[in-house]
Amino acid sequence: MGLLDAVERERVVRALQVVEADPGDFVCKIGRRANYWFGVLDGLLKMSNDSSLGFAITFTGVPPGARFGEGTLLKREVYRYNIEPLRKSVVAGIDIDTFEWLLERSIPFNRYVMNQLNERLGQFIAAREIDRLDDPDTRVARNPAALFHPVLYPGVGTLLRITQQELAYLVGLSRQRVNEALRSLQAEGLIAIEYGGVRVLDLPALRRHVHRAA
Repeated sequence: MGLLDAVERERVVRALQVVEADPGDFVCKIGRRANYWFGVLDGLLKMSNDSSLGFAITFTGVPPGARFGEGTLLKREVYRYNIEPLRKSVVAGIDIDTFEWLLERSIPFNRYVMNQLNERLGQFIAAREIDRLDDPDTRVARNPAALFHPVLYPGVGTLLRITQQELAYLVGLSRQRVNEALRSLQAEGLIAIEYGGVRVLDLPALRRHVHRAA
């Protein structure tokens, strides 16, 4: 909102829709045509493939403060991924007509969207490199390192509110194995396991830890 002028803010407020999404719902579903640009106000979502076609892959978690769907809107395509809540979540969206109106009118908004796309591309390239590794500790470390991203996920802060079971869903490991990896990272002074979440104590060191393993 801070990038928009008064006329643009007024139109966005009129267009904005906010909904609650429960586990089992689909915010985005493979094959559906994209018609909204989304943002997460509360909760935790995951982006994944269609597990009915083969091996299930979770591409990333989507925490509070994250926006998503702009790439599919720009191409006017159907979704090639599913977005599902891992717990009750609150999601906001503006329709494609408002999104395209902002693109045509606002240079700052265009720069914002371009920056989002660039940061996400870098994140997925790094994730692809690390997912080829067999080391579970590195796979677990990658997710907090990725979700503590000040550009893509500005709403996270220093405490990622996530359960070990939710992290296990994102990583594709058992909760017990995730617990072992988190305790190893805590012993290195990189994170602190707290009630209801994980606090990153040294984000640059956590990222170095992940990239050394890759």
